[in-house]
Amino acid sequence: MQSKFDLSSEKKRAQKIFSILRKEYPYPKPALNYKTPFQLLISTILSAQCTDARVNIVTKDLFKKYKTPQDYIIIPSEELERDIHSTGFYKQKAKSIKQCCQTLIEKHKGKVPADFDELNDLPGVGRKTASVVAGNSFGIPSIAVDTHVKRLSNRLGFIESEDTEKIEMRLKELLPEKDWINSSHWLMSHGRKICAAKKPKCLQCVIGILCPSFNPNNG
Repeated sequence: MQSKFDLSSEKKRAQKIFSILRKEYPYPKPALNYKTPFQLLISTILSAQCTDARVNIVTKDLFKKYKTPQDYIIIPSEELERDIHSTGFYKQKAKSIKQCCQTLIEKHKGKVPADFDELNDLPGVGRKTASVVAGNSFGIPSIAVDTHVKRLSNRLGFIESEDTEKIEMRLKELLPEKDWINSSHWLMSHGRKICAAKKPKCLQCVIGILCPSFNPNNG
């Protein structure tokens, strides 16, 4: 069995896995619908503990009603809560959105900053949201770790941890920088289609032979 500490071997295995996923999912892109960095920022905040499909349903009308950070600030919290209610945790999300928009106006002239650290410092924005916006809106090399990326990173034997930042750093260690942004999309797409949380379709998996959860010889 290959050592989990053999970085060189792990990089080679990761390269094989992601080369297969690259062919399986040749058009990687966010599952969230958006037209601007600001819309993607709001959508990603709403996506916490919610499916992307549900967020897309909500934002279809939301983005017609709210077009600028100022629009989210001047509306009463109760009204915004009603508008995003079906995404869950709507009170906290409404609070986060309002605080985020206030900071955008006060510190960034109402614009979403094209800088990872500045994105990460926004209220209601963590590393995942910052990575999604930085990578997909501005092309800044970053890896967004959602539930799919976390699950697959552990099942594929890249790491044994639930810590999203450790998972992010591990994937960055294993993958070339040019693949960082797309790696999230490949893992998310494979998680939705094949490697589900409860009933993974291991017999249909194109990377099963390289997965220690299915093929222990690759642990």
